[in-house]
Amino acid sequence: MLVIVAGCIIAMIGFGIRSVFGLFLEPMTTAHGWSRETFAIAMAIQNLLWGIGVPIAGALADRYGPMRVLSVGAVIYGLGVWGMAVTDSSMGLHLFGGLLTGLGIAFTAFSLALAAMAKVVGPERRTLVLGLGTAAGSLGQVIFSPLGQQFIANYGWQSALMILAATALLIIPLSLCLPNNQTHTGEAACDQTLNEALREAMGHRGFVLLTVGFFVCGFHVAFITVHFPSYVKDLGLAPEVGAYALSIIGLFNIAGSFLSGAAGTRWSKKSGLAFIYFTRAIVITALLLAPKTPMTIYLFAAAMGILWLSTVPLTSGIVAQVFGVRYMATLFGIVFFSHQIGSFLGVWLGGRLYDTTGTYDAIWWAGVILGLVAAFIHLPINEHPLPRLAVESR
Repeated sequence: MLVIVAGCIIAMIGFGIRSVFGLFLEPMTTAHGWSRETFAIAMAIQNLLWGIGVPIAGALADRYGPMRVLSVGAVIYGLGVWGMAVTDSSMGLHLFGGLLTGLGIAFTAFSLALAAMAKVVGPERRTLVLGLGTAAGSLGQVIFSPLGQQFIANYGWQSALMILAATALLIIPLSLCLPNNQTHTGEAACDQTLNEALREAMGHRGFVLLTVGFFVCGFHVAFITVHFPSYVKDLGLAPEVGAYALSIIGLFNIAGSFLSGAAGTRWSKKSGLAFIYFTRAIVITALLLAPKTPMTIYLFAAAMGILWLSTVPLTSGIVAQVFGVRYMATLFGIVFFSHQIGSFLGVWLGGRLYDTTGTYDAIWWAGVILGLVAAFIHLPINEHPLPRLAVESR
């Protein structure tokens, strides 16, 4: 129980902090005279380094345990966010807000906490626990979105970033509660090497399709996280509407992630993923066609919140179900890298196309098309456990 609680709090802090960076787009670009693309490039670099770093962090955690990885990551995370507050150049923003913060997020990623949590429960409860950990990350978004807006309003954006940097360091004592051994509840000991596990996964068609499909999740989530507050303000609505919308997304994703995890214990995970991506395309289309009022924004946020990270327990659940949990942090890290390539493109293209056309419409419609493509990509996935797992469990 202690492992699950600590893992949930780590996910809450790590994901909560990075989910509010979109609130800083407007005040930071205004204060420094930067374009939105300048800020977007920093966030795109952040998402890319997050994606590159997660498989490395996962491999280190699988080998040495998560405590050291998370502790180092918390220090890098805090340094990167602190640097965002003190730099006054675009190069500094890209270094601190992009490179360092991205690596810090990678080495404190909720996927590391999820992998630790998955190893202390049996296969029958695994997807449910993964949903619980993902929901905790969403709770961080619920808490940090209004807090971040209040910090900016009451203390200024620089002090707000300083507070967030200090908060990231709380991950260090929490990491002491996570297991550093390699025992896995409900599975026999595995003598497979990391290289063998990587070759096995890369030769599995379902793993490749899962990796390609998760690209779309990153594209959607990162674009909305970074650009949605400014999109709302461009509509002539109050800045608080955008902040509240992010909080609503996080609030409803608590339910969405938990329900997704629960559903994954009973029904096909790949079918659930196909449904989620198809529904995202419908929800984005509805936003574009509906009158732009605060109620429309809040309804969109609620619907998208249900679908937000509900992909994570199902995606990570397929990885654990098919390949086992011995190298889950590494294998899910590879899948997550694809997610972050999508994040990079979603954030960067959002800023680029806005500065070029003065509107976000093109990137929204791209999100609709990608959602439909992802829905069909997941249908052929073979989600049955490999025969190797049955042999090892005898």
